[in-house]
Amino acid sequence: MAVSEEFLRELEKLFPPGSRHTDPAECWAYGYDNSKRQALPDAVVFPRSHEDVVALVRLCNRHRIPLTARGRGTGTTGATVPVAGGVVASLERMSRIIEISPDNRFAVVEPGVTNQALQDAVRPDGFFWPPDPTSAEFCSIGGNLAYNSAGPRAVKYGTPRENTLGLRAVTGAGEELRCGVYTTKGVVGYDLTRLIIGSEGTLAIITEATLKLTPLPSAKRTLRAIYVDVASAARAIARIMAQPVIPCALEFIDGNAIALVRRYAAVDLPEDAAALLMIEVDGSPESLDAAVESLRAAATLEGLVEFRAARTAGEVEALWSIRKALSPSLRKVAPKKLNEDVVVPVTELPALIAGLDELSRRHAIPIVNFGHAGNGNIHVNLLFDPDRADENERAHACLHEMFTLVLKLRGTLSGEHGVGIEKRDYVGEELDRTSLALMHAIKRQFDPNGILNPGKSIPAEDPSPPA
Repeated sequence: MAVSEEFLRELEKLFPPGSRHTDPAECWAYGYDNSKRQALPDAVVFPRSHEDVVALVRLCNRHRIPLTARGRGTGTTGATVPVAGGVVASLERMSRIIEISPDNRFAVVEPGVTNQALQDAVRPDGFFWPPDPTSAEFCSIGGNLAYNSAGPRAVKYGTPRENTLGLRAVTGAGEELRCGVYTTKGVVGYDLTRLIIGSEGTLAIITEATLKLTPLPSAKRTLRAIYVDVASAARAIARIMAQPVIPCALEFIDGNAIALVRRYAAVDLPEDAAALLMIEVDGSPESLDAAVESLRAAATLEGLVEFRAARTAGEVEALWSIRKALSPSLRKVAPKKLNEDVVVPVTELPALIAGLDELSRRHAIPIVNFGHAGNGNIHVNLLFDPDRADENERAHACLHEMFTLVLKLRGTLSGEHGVGIEKRDYVGEELDRTSLALMHAIKRQFDPNGILNPGKSIPAEDPSPPA
């Protein structure tokens, strides 16, 4: 919807020159994310404080102007694309680390702090914040919370929901709230903290977060296991996750990914390598030898080609070389690929990979799979050229069947990339009508005029919800 001159004049009073854009040439840069979708906002503003956000939301609410909160735009599902126009609030200038309390094991930060900046700030005190997306150097804490983005360490340490104690936020009605606690225990009231995390800015805009810190492990070991086929690797994943030593990372790369990397990079792999597990375990130096042997025993089954443990920093780098070469190789082959993010129970990984191979053959769409296997979170890459109508049609038919397969295996359609626009229309296949009706009611309670990030996360409301 077009904004009025009156609204723009009021917006200019709140955000003086240097803290707003209204020129389309400047606004375009804030109209897209890593999904490759793009839409032009009417204005972009740069709040610097909680009070700025309160005033902005109240202004937009009075005038019924759509408002999309944005971090650094690294998301892949279009959740920060302003499809309804209106205002984009870029929170990048709210970048203060307000408090670090080592004795209480928490840090209080604004949403524009990058993940890496937080890690660097708490490391001298011997701590880290467990969520570690691959874009950690650039992505913001606010974005991590909005998507519940985790990364490899989630297999042992959990997602942002498990590592956030409390929030300060502003609802779509412009109401201020604090939720959560400063302690590791607390059961007073409903858990609004976990509700807001992962809601993609559709319920409230986070202006401050109290994050639970974890002591840095004193040592880490890196391991690599190679298998003759994906089924063997998938069985090994289930065995590894069933024994007492929980790895801090358990990454999976399938045979298609290995073949792709071989085309573009020199990698140290046996010729019969058809699936690979990268495993990391952390803890005290005294415990790691026993932990490695426990993991080795779990990983050793019929189909194992090689099990290698790194002893030096150089060997660690060599073991990770294939994983680091994978993303550049994918960009060369299919720069406009679909990168999906699904999760199934670890025992269903063999069925998932087998099903994906069958879909790849039937639709003639190459599929490359890798990801965080320890919690069943696989990144499924459909390699195709969307500018070719026949490939585009086959790829999206394949995508729909893939989601059907994931749900049949008791999985979920998104593990850490969120829903945004890309998966919104599939949400009704995972959630029942009663759940969706309750979610729409919650949305109305937080955001009665529907101004916050409209058109995202959940499909349009059913005109005839269940009684």
